Amino acid sequence: MNIGEIAVLVQGKILTDGINKNLEVVGAFAGDLMSDVLATIKPEAVLITGLNNPQVIRTALIADVRMVIIARGKQPSIEMVELANSEGMPMISSPLGLFELSARLAENDIVSFEQEFDLSKYD
Repeated sequence: MNIGEIAVLVQGKILTDGINKNLEVVGAFAGDLMSDVLATIKPEAVLITGLNNPQVIRTALIADVRMVIIARGKQPSIEMVELANSEGMPMISSPLGLFELSARLAENDIVSFEQEFDLSKYD
C-alpha cells in the first residue's frame, strides 16, 4: 500500500508538500511516547501518534520512519509542518484515533513494525 492509498484509507489530509504518494509502506507503529518509538520501531514504518509537536518529526527522522500520521484530527503547528516539509517527511492528519487507524492499516496488510523491547540490554 502506498502513501496516497493510506491517506484515503484513513480519511487523512496530506499536510506536507511535494511528497511521493507512490512510496510503498508495509509496516506501522502506533504510540505517543517518542522514547518507545526510538527503542522499538523498525525502519521505514508509518508512525501513528496523537502528539503534534516538532519532536515527533525529529524522532521520525532518527528512527528512519517512512511517514507520520497525526491522529484524532489534531492540527500540527506551523513549525512542525515546516520541519516536515524541510526534511521531506510525509505527514497526514486523520480524524481517526490510534486504535481505529491501527485497525484499518492492519486490515489492509500493513503489519506491526514494533519490535519487542529488549530489557536484557539493561541487566
